[in-house]
Amino acid sequence: MSHTDEDDHSRDQYNGDHQHSHQHADMAMDPAEFWEERYAGAEPVWSGRVNTQLATVAVDLPPGRALDLGCGEGADTIWLAERGWQTTGVDIAGTALQRAARAASERGLDPALVRWLQADLAAWVPDGHYDLVSASFMQSPLDFPRVEVLRRAAGAVATGGHLLIVAHAAPPPWAKGLDPGTHHFLSPAQEVAELALAEQDYTVLLAEERTRAATGPDGEQAELTDTVVLVRRH
Repeated sequence: MSHTDEDDHSRDQYNGDHQHSHQHADMAMDPAEFWEERYAGAEPVWSGRVNTQLATVAVDLPPGRALDLGCGEGADTIWLAERGWQTTGVDIAGTALQRAARAASERGLDPALVRWLQADLAAWVPDGHYDLVSASFMQSPLDFPRVEVLRRAAGAVATGGHLLIVAHAAPPPWAKGLDPGTHHFLSPAQEVAELALAEQDYTVLLAEERTRAATGPDGEQAELTDTVVLVRRH
């Protein structure tokens, strides 16, 4: 397939050749079944390149322990590990994680720097504290408790660590017929407000919209807008 933008996350429903099946997903469908079906083809779903916004922000952070939520085929997890982060990639789809592990091995990545964990983020509780927790494009076409997941993610940030949230601020031009009742695009201020973090425990370092160039499933060129929020825990 020809996925050519730089966002490599299983919960990014608006990119790639499968956009129509995502838009009409049964909200009550079993999440594990849905995402396994998403990765059922022989070819990778995503580009294998790191998320632009993560790379821009994380490049200036000192390496430590990192948690990549909804890691998909692992591009962000691998990018972090290659830069010295001891990284855990979590995803519900076993097929995606198998591809991620294979990609890490092909890149010659030190196995001690990365682990892959299969779990449903709707119910999973992080198993420790991390210097960076990354949650990118967790805008699922299924019923998904996103706010609760992000609040748990904030709780998993170690003292002095960071939570990075990247989300679509608007749909790309090639995503047609979206149901406004099930597709929500939050502003940076709304994203921060929904987190409801205690000011004495967290500082918002960044809450803004950022653009990036992207290519659609039929070769369309566009400039997409992302919501980017970076929070530090005291």
